[in-house]
Amino acid sequence: MMDWKALPAFLAVARQGSLRAGAEQVGGTHATVRRQVEALEAGLGVQLFRRSAEGLSLTSAGRTLLPQALEAEAALLKGFNAVQGLDREATGRIRVSADPMTAHFLLAPVLAEFSGLYPEIDIDLTLSYSVESIEKLETDVSVRHMGRVDEDVVGRKLFPLPIGIYASRGYVDRNLERAGPRGAGLEWIGYGPVPELEALIRRSRFPEARVRHTVADPEMHMHLARAGAGMSFLASWVGSVFPELQRVPGTVPDETRSTWVLLHQDLRRVRRVRLFVDYLCAALLERRAEVVGG
Repeated sequence: MMDWKALPAFLAVARQGSLRAGAEQVGGTHATVRRQVEALEAGLGVQLFRRSAEGLSLTSAGRTLLPQALEAEAALLKGFNAVQGLDREATGRIRVSADPMTAHFLLAPVLAEFSGLYPEIDIDLTLSYSVESIEKLETDVSVRHMGRVDEDVVGRKLFPLPIGIYASRGYVDRNLERAGPRGAGLEWIGYGPVPELEALIRRSRFPEARVRHTVADPEMHMHLARAGAGMSFLASWVGSVFPELQRVPGTVPDETRSTWVLLHQDLRRVRRVRLFVDYLCAALLERRAEVVGG
């Protein structure tokens, strides 16, 4: 018989490959996850994991159990969604996720306006550049910028999100005319070993510009560019918010990404979620000219 309390521990360790990482995923302790896995193994009378230098790997028994455990997890999540879908009141809490740049400069006024209209709806906002799973109920609504959506979710594609090469007007005035034909003499603010952005540099007008700085945080890129530290790839809306920034003359924005508002299909029946998504999409579409930028 399946020990349902041990199911999240088993799946977390199977996905992460270690007790410690599995414990972090489920928000428990190393010792608790170990006990739950050991209790499951004792109840089934089999060994589910094999320890090696690389971590924990599934035994044949573990591989046999895994698809059944995943199916049980999916059924539970569907049940949770169905219960949430019974909610018809414009009250309660909504979990929203977005990247920090979007949240700080675009979402803050929208969330404030919505909160004023619906005082009984509370927002839990998570800011992260990692993608939280809607399918696994890690978030209810997510604002994302991507080329395509791979999860089984309901999505509203709002508009393109151009990514352009931006620098301060002073940096452009001082450096652009005397730069070499392929950007020699100019400087990039780099993101580090990010293949997508490295490819953008190679395809840009300035492939020979020096990648002088490495900063993982896009908001810091924006502030460094504003201060004249070099060029960076930034969302085109930055020029609307900070007029001291400009798209570098002679460059063309990349428009492979779009702005999406995503939610789990079962949450469409939850009135507070539907109200929030409708308001959010309408508010962002009203700001289309600002977001798309130039």
